Amino acid sequence: MWYFSWILGLLLACSLGVISLLWLEAQESWAREHMAVDPLTQLPCQEEMQKRLREKVANSQRSEAPFSVLYLSLTAFRKQHNLIYNEMDTILRGVAETFQNDPREGVDICSRFAPEAFLIVLPGARLQGAEEIAGKIRQDIANQVKTAGNQPVQVQIGIAEYSRHEGGGLIGEDALQEEVRELLRRAEKNLRPARL
Repeated sequence: MWYFSWILGLLLACSLGVISLLWLEAQESWAREHMAVDPLTQLPCQEEMQKRLREKVANSQRSEAPFSVLYLSLTAFRKQHNLIYNEMDTILRGVAETFQNDPREGVDICSRFAPEAFLIVLPGARLQGAEEIAGKIRQDIANQVKTAGNQPVQVQIGIAEYSRHEGGGLIGEDALQEEVRELLRRAEKNLRPARL
């Protein structure tokens, strides 16, 4: 008889785990449906990404799981080709469309982070994995997005990894925001020239 109680307890624990997982998926789905998006690219806007980054830093502080960010900039490309705004808008939409195929579906978070920049958060990715993903994204953008003169678009990508030891265990709102700022500074500082 005791094993029936044990089996019922096990079934209850499993069903609670499934319910918890479904609840988390529903929250993520609701958050994606109700987040503020950039009207041009239909990607989450900078404010949404700042909020998501704070969540990722807090999660990393708790679980010690690292993540990486990719900061993609088109500023140098725009200046080099002297592009006007409507040409740049077409390029920005094209770059955003490539993100639908590149990042790991349902895991990575892409956003338009500045007028000529995008940010991609790669949960669970260490620096080396992020560099591989960045290379694929850079190549896909060059292959799929062209200027009006049929020139491939080249993007500069800065990469930074975040892991718990950087934050020293502080997870207050001010500490989270400072960790996000530092992570973004490192990613921008690491911008590499667009080489194919």
